[in-house]
Amino acid sequence: TYMSPTIDVRTRKREKSLLGTIGLTLLGRQTFFVNDYTAVGGKGEVAFTSAPIGDIEVLKLSPTRGYIIQKNSYVASTPDVNLDVQWQGFTKGLFGQGLFMIKATGQGTLFINTFGAIDKHTLNAGETLIVDNFHLVAFSDTCQYRVRKFGGLKETLLGGEGLVTEVTGPGDVYIQTKNVKELVDWLWTLLEPRVQSRAR
Repeated sequence: TYMSPTIDVRTRKREKSLLGTIGLTLLGRQTFFVNDYTAVGGKGEVAFTSAPIGDIEVLKLSPTRGYIIQKNSYVASTPDVNLDVQWQGFTKGLFGQGLFMIKATGQGTLFINTFGAIDKHTLNAGETLIVDNFHLVAFSDTCQYRVRKFGGLKETLLGGEGLVTEVTGPGDVYIQTKNVKELVDWLWTLLEPRVQSRAR
């Protein structure tokens, strides 16, 4: 939303290889290009906002601590953070419901956003949390995970795929308090009568 005059902005392809760029664009729905912000000739400041109405969380990465994040939650990162597009959770969409996850590793800072507030849970070793996939934002790569259907056939037919992720610690899990699907469904209850009346 704003930046200091000392900030130099340069645009480049997000990945070094064309295949990596295409993979991140098609599967992750991220842009081909990314802006690099560098302070030149003195200190500088840059402010970012997220598209959804919600919080922005700052995650610190190290060689022994990375994160698995929802593709749409990515906002920005420092240069030494690597976004892995070859990870199976990204290339195969293991989380279902169009939910592709990106594995972030390296040394640096990662900024993620949520729809609604961020609810952080710290899991001890062996402790498990079951999370609705539409509310899952990120979790530590030290965690184990398993995606499965929730409920019976009736719930699946009425509620969609009905997938949840079981995340087992040790590590942190970040959950968003709102989800876009529920917002769209609610908006449609308001818009549907008008659409139908105009279609007659």
